[in-house]
Amino acid sequence: MKILDKNIENELLFEMQNSFPMVQKPFKVIAKKLEVTQEEVINRVNKLKDEKIIRQTSAIFNTKRLGYKSSLVAFKIDPNRVDEVAKIINAHPGVSHNYLREDEYNIWFTIAVAPNSKLGLKKTIEILKEHTKAEDAIILPTLKMFKISVKMDTTGKQAKKEKIKKVANRNIKLTDEHIAIIKELQKDIEVIPEPFKNSIERLNMSSKRFFELAHELKDSGVMRRFATILNHRRAGFRANAMSVWSVPEERAEEIGRELAEFSAVSHCYLRPTYPNWAYNLFAMVHAKTQKECNTIIEDMAKQTGLKEYRKLYSTVEFKKQRLIYFDDAFREWEERVKLT
Repeated sequence: MKILDKNIENELLFEMQNSFPMVQKPFKVIAKKLEVTQEEVINRVNKLKDEKIIRQTSAIFNTKRLGYKSSLVAFKIDPNRVDEVAKIINAHPGVSHNYLREDEYNIWFTIAVAPNSKLGLKKTIEILKEHTKAEDAIILPTLKMFKISVKMDTTGKQAKKEKIKKVANRNIKLTDEHIAIIKELQKDIEVIPEPFKNSIERLNMSSKRFFELAHELKDSGVMRRFATILNHRRAGFRANAMSVWSVPEERAEEIGRELAEFSAVSHCYLRPTYPNWAYNLFAMVHAKTQKECNTIIEDMAKQTGLKEYRKLYSTVEFKKQRLIYFDDAFREWEERVKLT
């Protein structure tokens, strides 16, 4: 057996980001791959959680496949009011990410509304715009997704480019059993030898049935993956730029695929343009320093030949958390809004 040193810790973090095994004893599987003991892995993961390097380990679901409608939104806010406005936006349970970025459109957030929303996405955004007194807003739904895979290269060994795996997309009819399992799998796991055991017991389900349904969700694409998400800054990736590109419509898919192949890109989407917003391709880039981030974006520009682009760095993280699906908080927020 090897000693779980810093190098193996970095491999552990990369392995858990890549794919966390949905089996009875996942830490045993990871330990075997790294040639260390299960006890060492569990102790180290607990330490990394205490240090807030590991943010969460849980299922990552395809919001659209669960019937939710979502969009990226940018508000133009008086710089003196950003903290006040961020609190209003963050109060919506469908806001998973909210950042202050270096732009006149300075507050950027992602928002989703539940399948049974009475207000709908557009009206919800209008209400938030009214409540925050935003000077202007841009609504940027996803027209095409080229990549969504947040994996920080903690090993320093990964290639600059990576092949993009084909996304699973098989239709399944979600049953009450599926929804019950989704409610469990979206929770941060316990770092114990059998982290799924308590969920299985709460559901009064056999282990076989639990993992069978969990893998069905993954194999169909309803679950994108089950994996660990890091606190980027604490893990050493302190630069986070949303690169935005003005791409001719006829080249959008070609260039979207090219940018998605950069390992430092975690998200890559095609979005609409407006008279006041000319950028239709978005690629989120993560690096250890702003200099490194700039170099990666410049490489992306050279490869694609694109000249019109911008780098929107995040300066404050107001909110970053997973959506809690099938949660009463969505209905409660809409009811509170109706009363005001």
